[in-house]
Amino acid sequence: MKNSTGTDRTITAKWRPATQAVRAGTWRSEQGETSEALFLTSGYTYDSAETVAARFAGEATGMQYSRFQNPTVAMLEERIAAMEGAEACKVQASGMAAMTSALLCMLSAGDHVVMGRAAFGSCRWIMNNVLNRFGITHTAIDGRDNDAWERAIQPNTKVFFFETPANPTMDIVDMEHVAKLAQAHGITTIVDNAFATSVLQRPLEFGIDIVAYSATKLMDGQGRVLAGAICGSDAWINGVLSPFQRNTGPICSPFNAWVVLKGLETLDLRAHRQSENALKVGAFVEGRVAQVLHPGLPSFAQHNLAAKQMDAFGPIFSFVVDGGREKAFAVLNALELIDISNNIGDSKSLACHPASTTHNNMGPEGRAEMGIGEGMIRLNVGLEDPQDLIEDLDRAFAKAGL
Repeated sequence: MKNSTGTDRTITAKWRPATQAVRAGTWRSEQGETSEALFLTSGYTYDSAETVAARFAGEATGMQYSRFQNPTVAMLEERIAAMEGAEACKVQASGMAAMTSALLCMLSAGDHVVMGRAAFGSCRWIMNNVLNRFGITHTAIDGRDNDAWERAIQPNTKVFFFETPANPTMDIVDMEHVAKLAQAHGITTIVDNAFATSVLQRPLEFGIDIVAYSATKLMDGQGRVLAGAICGSDAWINGVLSPFQRNTGPICSPFNAWVVLKGLETLDLRAHRQSENALKVGAFVEGRVAQVLHPGLPSFAQHNLAAKQMDAFGPIFSFVVDGGREKAFAVLNALELIDISNNIGDSKSLACHPASTTHNNMGPEGRAEMGIGEGMIRLNVGLEDPQDLIEDLDRAFAKAGL
């Protein structure tokens, strides 16, 4: 097999993002297939004992075992890296496998992490219930406050970890400011970019070191498979992350990798159309509820910063209804078109109540710290006609008494 470009990234790097999403990382076998091949194999055979010995010794390239590398998985890694503008990428079994691996592969007992308080519930759980067991401490701050990052630095701080936009409050972190601060203190920055992906926001261009993903979301885009990804420098990916990953095993399956490869071909189209739809729906919702948290709306406190960092504002936003959980449930139960689901990034519109689902395990105090109230609803706007979504929400609001 060979890379379809005939070169190691020299041609791929010249392509524009839309071309990279369709072509980058494509290998072709002797069959000359147009669609990427799906290699469902756990192991590989070798021409000689000397060949396999050389591969395991690192003296020759080639496949060894699918926990280490697989052709379909490798194609996905090359494509995501090209789209991200990164030197290298490793994909994982899920988004949380990516977040956990990115942290654990470089942290040791006695290290300290500064994290944005607004984060996916499982990320906060990892901080509170996994890292702390191994003597790794953390400080959660309001990531919107530039000064808070510097105040939280300790002599043993090794990592800044945050989402932007954050789940589900949509908090925006000034990546350029935080990256410069981290570099001045020898701290590694990790950004969860799942709400935007590289087609809407490229954190590496703002000086961020590592970008992590739940590829389950927008990259797949149709709610089919679980996958995660981590992008960064070649030295960090292959020298720090890869040994941890190959020995602990949070590996993406070839089938899931193949599905995400197919999803990436339409990611640019979907992400921009869903962003357009979300702006229309958000503008409608703004006139009907107590608060709308949508970075694309001028009323959003960090709208200008979001516009600086993002090409479009994404398909996801949150809003708050008066009346707490009871009223929020009434709205969700009255929906006819929009599905109740805790997933995001899907081409179908989905809505959920974060306090009772994605952030339930944080408890009332943890949710209050993050700004997640009982009246908050998170909405993933899909590819349906936005007017149909508006009419569905209008009916639901009316039935709920809003």
